[in-house]
Amino acid sequence: MSLKARVTDDMKAAMRAKDAPRLSAVRLLLAAMKQKEVDERVELTDADIVAIIDKMIKQRRDSIAQYEKGGRQDLADIEKFEITVLQAYMPASLSDTEIEAEIAAALHASGAKTMADMGKVMAVLKPKLAGRADIGKVSARVKSKLAG
Repeated sequence: MSLKARVTDDMKAAMRAKDAPRLSAVRLLLAAMKQKEVDERVELTDADIVAIIDKMIKQRRDSIAQYEKGGRQDLADIEKFEITVLQAYMPASLSDTEIEAEIAAALHASGAKTMADMGKVMAVLKPKLAGRADIGKVSARVKSKLAG
């Protein structure tokens, strides 16, 4: 089953169960997916949907930090719930050893030796690790390997 079909089925299930918070979160995801399809006139692949979900999770983490800073725990809790709903659609996260293996393979494949080659390495890694690892942390690891 495609990710898009799974999200649609989950929306229907949430409607039947009268689970308003879950329904709201799933509808936000469907709206973001539809927006991208309309804007770019494409049929979304699972990888495209994972990228959308990853972006939505980052936005919610930023919102949580702002709400907690502003003393609005009620709104932060809503955002946290939405993150749990969205993360259910993400592929399984990679372990540290799997990430290290991917980095080593990317360094070898791109022939990277210096910091100037950082972009080449990240271009190889991003599609492989999207949604499965924090790209910021991966970037820091690559940088330390190229610098050292």
